[in-house]
Parts: sequence; C-alpha cells; structure tokens
Amino acid sequence: MDATFCMYSSYFRHPLSVTQHPTPITQHPPIMKIALLGYGKMGKTIEKLALVKGHSIVFKSTSESSEGNFDEAEVAIEFSSPEAAVENISKALKAGIPVVSGTTGWLENYEEMVKLCENRNGSFIYASNFSVGVNLFFSINEYAAKLMAPWKEYDVSVGEIHHLQKKDAPSGTAITIAEGILKHSVKKDWRLDASQKNSLNITAKREEDVKGTHIVSYDSSIDTISLKHEAHSRDGFALGAILAAEFLKNKKGIFTMKNVLGIE
Repeated sequence: MDATFCMYSSYFRHPLSVTQHPTPITQHPPIMKIALLGYGKMGKTIEKLALVKGHSIVFKSTSESSEGNFDEAEVAIEFSSPEAAVENISKALKAGIPVVSGTTGWLENYEEMVKLCENRNGSFIYASNFSVGVNLFFSINEYAAKLMAPWKEYDVSVGEIHHLQKKDAPSGTAITIAEGILKHSVKKDWRLDASQKNSLNITAKREEDVKGTHIVSYDSSIDTISLKHEAHSRDGFALGAILAAEFLKNKKGIFTMKNVLGIE
C-alpha cells in the first residue's frame, strides 16, 4: 500500500507565513534599479515580473554580451551558470552592489564569496531555490526528518526531476533537502545513485519541459510516506528572487531565504 501525504497551504500556518509577514511582503517594497547577471530563461522571467512590480532593469548580461550601465544598479540578481557564478558575484560585491544568487553547481567556492562579502561590508543572499513554496517545503522536510528519525524501519531517499537543459545533478534544491534530512538521520552523507546503506540516495532525472519536481520518500515493507513539491512555472522562482532583492536593499551581511520569509 502507498500512503502519500499531500500538503495544503491551509493546513500549514507559520506565524510569519507569506500572508502574514509584515515586511517586505505585505507592504509596498522600495522601487529598485536591478542588474541581471545572466539573461537566460530565468533572467527573462525575472525581468518580466520585476517590471510588473515597478522595478527597472538597468543592466543585463550573458556570457557573450551585456547591455546597460552596471554602476547604476542598486541590487544584482544572478542566475547564470556554474562556470560564471563566482565571477558575477565577485563583480557585484567588489562594486558595492548587493547580490542575490540562484545559480547552483558552484558551492565549492561559497566560503570564498562569504569572505569577500564580509571584507567588502557587502550584502549577499544565496539560495538553491528562491521559490516561497520550496523554502516552506525545506522546513516541512526537516520537521518530517526529525519526526521519522526513531522509526528505523523506514528508509529515506530523495528524487528530483528537471528539464533537459539543467546542467548540474543532483539539483541544488535536492542537496538542500538531503542536508536537512541528514541533520536527523543515522546516514553519513548523500550520494547520487547511492548503493551504500549508510548513504542517503538521491536520484536525478532529466525530462522535457519539467520546471522542477522534488520527492522525499520514506519506504518500509508495509507502506511508503512521500512528500512532494512540484513547480508549475518559473514564476515562483523569479518572484522569490525579487522578494529576496527587495529584502536585501539597505541591509549589510549574509542572509538566507529563512531570513527573507521569517522562518525559524
């Protein structure tokens, strides 16, 4: 028998949830001049939604070209490639421009960027996923892992599915999910297609036009408990990144989406 837990927002009310958070969600955010470092599908979606919210795009760049005046920017939103991320983030921090980065696959250099931010008295948010729903899912996932920890008959695993153009595997979101589980698990680490019992197994699939699906499964000989998040469009990621940029304006330091959303 397969027992699947379905999560509905009406049943999950954090005291600082999206509908109740006093700032910056319910108040009018400051109008910003934004630089887009990376102008692929995500960059274009961010541009579209930022303009709707009244912000302006003063600079945008790809690996081949750039347009606009970077020095006019009040915040940079970086969605590029693993190869370009460190250079883009460094460029913003060295220019004194707060930076929001959603590029995955470069985290071996994360501490280097943290030190640069601190040395420059800058502002920086990195997230493997900026979707509000996914960040709520992260917290649900950690709570579930803690709840399941005593029940050793359940074996936990993580699965992710993305579009064919996604370069890194597993996804940064899947890694964040795995790290949340490992805080409360006897498993030692996570591995892609793991065969060892003491490693948390992550499977990664690439299919046509999948925005992002992540599933946590607890399997026993009796039943299966599953937690699932499925993105229907890129708008959720883009809106979350804009929300993070609005939060970051006039702040100094290194922040996470938990700070943005008021999740403890």
